[in-house]
Amino acid sequence: MREIKRHLITAALPYANGPLHIGHLAGAYLSGDVYSRFLRLYGKEVLYICGSDEHGAAITMKAIKENSTPQAIVDKYHTLFKDTFDKMGISFDQYHRTSAPLHHETSQDFFRTLHQQGEFIEKETEQYYDPVAKQFLADRYIKGTCPKCNHDAAYGDQCENCGSALSPTELIQPQSTLSDGKPEMRKTKHWYLPLDKYETWLKEWVNEGTLEGKQLHYPEEWKNHVLGQCRSWLDNGLVPRAMTRDLSWGVDVPQELAGAEGKKLYVWLDAPIGYISSTKQWAVDNNKDWKSYWQDEESALVHFIGKDNIVFHCIIFPAILKAHGDFVLPVNVPANQFMNLEGDKISTSRNWAIWVHEYLEDMPDKEDELRYALIKNMPEQKDSEFTWTGYQEANNNELVNNLANFVNRVVVLTNKYYEGVVPEFDEDLDIIGAESEDDISFHDGEMLRLFDNVDALCACIRKFDFRGGLKMLMEISSQGNQILQFNEPWKTVKTEPEKVKVVMNLMLQYVKVFSVIARPFMPKTSDKLCDLLNIDKLKEEGELLELCNKLAEGELLIEVGHTISKPEHLFSRIDDELIQQQRDKLMATKENIQAAMPANPIKETIQYDDFMKMDLRAATIIEAKKVAKADKLLELTLDVGFEQRTVVSGIAQHFSPEEVTGQKVTLLANLAPRKIRGVESKGMILMAENEDGALKFVEPGDSENGAGIS
Repeated sequence: MREIKRHLITAALPYANGPLHIGHLAGAYLSGDVYSRFLRLYGKEVLYICGSDEHGAAITMKAIKENSTPQAIVDKYHTLFKDTFDKMGISFDQYHRTSAPLHHETSQDFFRTLHQQGEFIEKETEQYYDPVAKQFLADRYIKGTCPKCNHDAAYGDQCENCGSALSPTELIQPQSTLSDGKPEMRKTKHWYLPLDKYETWLKEWVNEGTLEGKQLHYPEEWKNHVLGQCRSWLDNGLVPRAMTRDLSWGVDVPQELAGAEGKKLYVWLDAPIGYISSTKQWAVDNNKDWKSYWQDEESALVHFIGKDNIVFHCIIFPAILKAHGDFVLPVNVPANQFMNLEGDKISTSRNWAIWVHEYLEDMPDKEDELRYALIKNMPEQKDSEFTWTGYQEANNNELVNNLANFVNRVVVLTNKYYEGVVPEFDEDLDIIGAESEDDISFHDGEMLRLFDNVDALCACIRKFDFRGGLKMLMEISSQGNQILQFNEPWKTVKTEPEKVKVVMNLMLQYVKVFSVIARPFMPKTSDKLCDLLNIDKLKEEGELLELCNKLAEGELLIEVGHTISKPEHLFSRIDDELIQQQRDKLMATKENIQAAMPANPIKETIQYDDFMKMDLRAATIIEAKKVAKADKLLELTLDVGFEQRTVVSGIAQHFSPEEVTGQKVTLLANLAPRKIRGVESKGMILMAENEDGALKFVEPGDSENGAGIS
């Protein structure tokens, strides 16, 4: 593997058409922040980059809905994003925006280079056009009657009443949302990136981590769900993808190109280039060289994203970078899965979310408490869930009763016994019950054990196991509490004062360790610990590396004779009333959601014996493909444990073949076989609707393939 001299860390650009919720924080920004802070603390050269994604049809639609302008919308949310990230302690080195002139110039230069190198192919297609507004219409600019449920206000991409995925040509009586007029079909030309041209090297890079004989990353270090999604796309074959759109808001296609008038760059070309333009802006502001981060082989690029952006960051953006030339590819894309809320999927459209800016208003000075709860439940390998009860328990039982209690006891006793001065101690004094070797003192032995635990915490963070790192921090706190409780200095300070000095000196070393290892997870808590110890706050300039070196050498971390500060509590308990207020706020939202839902009456009564005839089995989709000449059907191959079988399912307008491959499903296994479009279907996949009306799989939990479900 090549030598790494610097790290470029990116977090997914938040889309500037609504505020941030806790799922956003848990998905990309907290994990990127923990990793960036850790690397800085280890003395690494790090640049943590982000910015607002401010283009796309959804922003113009919001502007129309609010009788505003796209620029006003993105200005509003860009400002809110920056304020929210700052208050939550997200340590971006640069937070930029894609509406900035520098970004437009960078994106256009990128497109121009790809065009000059012959990387694009041009295609002509037909698309709806509004002759009154004099522009082509994006899917969301078209409304009409849904062909599935007859709802009269379906959009060109989806009916929000029944959840069906649509194309504009399926709508009955289509109508432009811009002029209310009837659109007409017209031919339009776009530039496509031929992803199929790059399949060979993309497969090598994803599967082996190599490219042109160089080891760029190690696939075994990537998360399984990231590799699985990438391999599914690659195995199903890549196709050319349009890199331009007919829109009124976005980055202009370079106007010197024939046919560029009215064309904008596709948002998934424009947005990831935002990482590059943000780096350029940082370089301008700090008189630095941006190219060393993007074009030097000794730089490591790491993308922190949610699982819905995996393909764009692992296939499309790398293809764009490689096609351009000169740019490094990511060494890892540790995408998180989704965080749910109180038993339901977070939904911005339904307002089912905890909005971070509202949390900060309702829970002042509790930023680190939220960081802790979200990292503890971070959806690193599978979807996770946030509940207000879990948040309260984590705060009261772990932060208050464990960490804060330990630190407070140490600071209180030091002030009480030694007037706040770190005590001198006899290094050779033996203390009964210490978990140390016979030939090593209690103090030195415990310092070495502390080093082992800190080293284990660091190993977790290096592997992007931030939950494991946080758990290790709390185990170290529990270890300190156990030492205090075992030795009971409050009982023995008068009868064995010298032994108490050994214990209290060691405990102060523990507090010093916490001031450093808490920093990636809870930066404001780290500052409070430094204040309690009366030491300088961390600048994140190699302090963790220095601490580990001192621990390994058995050196003291805080010197004898140093005077600490008076005690103050790190965290406070959160009472039931405050939690109930937050629950009530959410429940009011749920009541509004349910009131807006269309009636869905219960079907006619069946007998218990009818139900018992159904044989439900756990299965996994191992292959999926579209059924020829059938827009709605997918042919699925299922692993049912004891056999493989084929099922034809009418979900093609809701899910692509690559999306469902690897999906765990519940199969009605004893349904009579029937031929559908020439394919024998043996069974039925169970599906459900969420509160948006969108389809989702009924998953069988942890059941093995073939296991019965009752």
